[in-house]
Amino acid sequence: MIRPATPADIPAIHALIRELADYERALHEAKATEEQLHEALFGPHPAAYAHVATDSTDSVIGYAVWFLNFSTWRGVHGIYLEDLYVRPTARGGGHGKALLTELARLCVERGYQRLEWSVLNWNTPAIDFYESLGARPQNDWTVYRLTDEALVNAAAH
Repeated sequence: MIRPATPADIPAIHALIRELADYERALHEAKATEEQLHEALFGPHPAAYAHVATDSTDSVIGYAVWFLNFSTWRGVHGIYLEDLYVRPTARGGGHGKALLTELARLCVERGYQRLEWSVLNWNTPAIDFYESLGARPQNDWTVYRLTDEALVNAAAH
């Protein structure tokens, strides 16, 4: 049901990323191409990693894209989960939980001490799901982002 992604999974992952962006009301922001995903996941210097959830026909129905982060306080790596998505028609079958538990298993196996991610404040089904697994919000922290023109302007200072 859960396995590391392969280069052959790129078209399916790309399609699922676009589905997730549409669900999150930001399809116009999903600009990554299949070629960029292939380079990021399988190029000579991978920037990220992916696992996929498959159904009984081995069709990809969900994915998790993640990368390593580092805690200066703990002194070890952790995993930052960039995306977790399961097609609506496959939800309730344990695929999302299986993807998260696989990443938790990798953390434990490799000595990583954190598995972190962000969730949109309005996405109560996801929040309820995460909290059912024991995840807790980090309400003392606010995510900031520089992008587009603001990023260019900051780089010019």
